Amino acid sequence: MMSGMDPQQIADDMNVLAGFLGRRDVPELTQDALEARYGWRQVDVMALFGGSILAGGDVLAAAMRAGVARRYVIVGGAGHTTQTFRERVRGLCPDLDFADDACEADVFAAYLRMRHGLDADLLERQSTNCGNNITYLCDLLVQHGVPCRSLILSQDATMQLRMQAICRHDWPEVEPVSFATYTTWVVGERCVADDDRGGADTGVEVSCGQATPTDPFEALAFDPEPLGMWTPRRYLTLLMGEIPRLTDDEHGYGPCGKDFLAHVDIPDEVVAAFDRLRAAFPDCVRVANPRFASR
Repeated sequence: MMSGMDPQQIADDMNVLAGFLGRRDVPELTQDALEARYGWRQVDVMALFGGSILAGGDVLAAAMRAGVARRYVIVGGAGHTTQTFRERVRGLCPDLDFADDACEADVFAAYLRMRHGLDADLLERQSTNCGNNITYLCDLLVQHGVPCRSLILSQDATMQLRMQAICRHDWPEVEPVSFATYTTWVVGERCVADDDRGGADTGVEVSCGQATPTDPFEALAFDPEPLGMWTPRRYLTLLMGEIPRLTDDEHGYGPCGKDFLAHVDIPDEVVAAFDRLRAAFPDCVRVANPRFASR
């Protein structure tokens, strides 16, 4: 598949989207970082959302050891990324004990216990999308009498900004602190050295003594590569799916559209990067799956 874009340009545009979407309000999850930004050393609740890759479990464990919250919750039923997540975790942690149909919260809870010897205070197992992640979390805290005026939201980097916008819309009395579960750079190689691997049988094109993959995603890598990271193509799909949702027009999720989240300003450079990627990869703009709509 040839996109017409140089791999480095693809990487650069993906990083623009990722830098916009993968919000972190503090440089690290420590009491000192919270105090420097907000004036308090602990939030009421930290929630890890199950849409994240497995690296989110390590972020939660480090936060628990740092004592950044009074209560810790893992949120996640079964949504559009769940089966991919289960399969990835099986490959990375074959000894991890969870059911074939386990919800995301239970998979993360099993990982947290096995890898770190820690347990979250509460698990939310019913939510299926970013919107009801927040509403079900709120309901769970009310049911257990847990006060919440400040909340660390830790979600997959592709969905972090949307999660915060949903929280501001649905739960305005709460101060949300965003901390995406990973940060990474996509790196693209313009070409790879020709070491007799080029030619028609290997799916690469040879030019000026260099071999370039015909599939642009084969020329992309992550630096660093977080645990359980998406494939480059899947990551692109998740990144690109967010921009139409966050665009505050009649088609988006903002107040001018479906009114699922607070207004978000999208910088011109983000729009430009999205437009270039959409022109090159129109099939990578993920649409919402009605199977996982709020009920």
